[in-house]
Amino acid sequence: MADIPLKPKLRDLRLDFFRGIALLLIFISHMPDNWLARFKPGAFGFSDSADIFVFVSGYAAALAYRKIFSRAGFFIGTARIVKRVAELYACNLGLFFIFATLCVAGDRFLDTGIDYVSLMNLDFFFEHTQAALLGLYALIYVPNYFDILTMYMAVLAMMPLLMLLARAHVALAGLASVALYLCVHLFGWELPAEMAFYRPWFFNPFAWQFLFYTGFFLAAGWVKPLPFRGWLTAFCAAIVILAIPVSHFPTYSGVKWLETLRISLEPFVAKTNLGILRYVHFLCLANLTVTLLKGHEETLHSLYAAPFVQTGQQALPVFLTGIALSFSAGMALDVWGRSIPKTIVVNAAGIVILMLTAYTVAWFKSQPWRPPPKA
Repeated sequence: MADIPLKPKLRDLRLDFFRGIALLLIFISHMPDNWLARFKPGAFGFSDSADIFVFVSGYAAALAYRKIFSRAGFFIGTARIVKRVAELYACNLGLFFIFATLCVAGDRFLDTGIDYVSLMNLDFFFEHTQAALLGLYALIYVPNYFDILTMYMAVLAMMPLLMLLARAHVALAGLASVALYLCVHLFGWELPAEMAFYRPWFFNPFAWQFLFYTGFFLAAGWVKPLPFRGWLTAFCAAIVILAIPVSHFPTYSGVKWLETLRISLEPFVAKTNLGILRYVHFLCLANLTVTLLKGHEETLHSLYAAPFVQTGQQALPVFLTGIALSFSAGMALDVWGRSIPKTIVVNAAGIVILMLTAYTVAWFKSQPWRPPPKA
């Protein structure tokens, strides 16, 4: 088998910065009835924070795991992936029970008139606990809020097979990713997320792996980014601008022909199966972002960018905290009220807490209790 060429990679702060931004946007988006979510990027385009998170995670995965496959071999690389997937699996289970506890506590102690168990679609779990537990562990019962983490687990678990194909030829890995994406749209491949009725995973891993491994292939150097060209920048800008009126609900819902156009575009921009226009829209946004940042990367080392970079560097603990915190913040607004000033205060407090979480986790990872190395 041909060896895969490997080039050393330095940490790219752009990845950490935009992953941090995506994590904060995910927190804002998941907060129930959040006024501020009306202004998230996904409200003005086909792609949103989830696309940023998945693409950047794929790019970072190449930097983190590809060298292990190349240096230590296929077996050790696969073992490392299994370890990571097991960690994510445990986090997914832990997060579920935190959510279930929050819902029960909200129903019991908060006088809001809201049934939080039903709001989170957990009725089946409490009414049929034995069956739901088996489904939860088997990943055929995936309640609201748990879609993106389960999708990430499934996509990451595909990596050993793609690395094996890449050892024969990189093109085989690329063709496998494209073929899997096409099977979703041609044959309807998907996974069940409910046991009481049928609903697929909100993030279909067979489709979203295409975006994840686009980032992976770019970081690995198996696919070269298009060179900077004026026509390409203009094309990307046109796609992003034209997407605004058919993505912004208050705009297209008030104009009949725009609403008709939006309905006709729905299969191509759908989130569950990563519609192709959604994919193209994200790549256009990424190209514009890289173009605008070119020559100004040092700004990511500034004091103002540091909290976002740190947030992105501690992605898993921040993501888990953010998902639980978003629901807790929604409950706080149910009690306190949803005026614009109160909503802004709760969102700002949540963002500060997530940034402090990132710094706290980084501090623990530094192991300050260990003695300094001997001279």
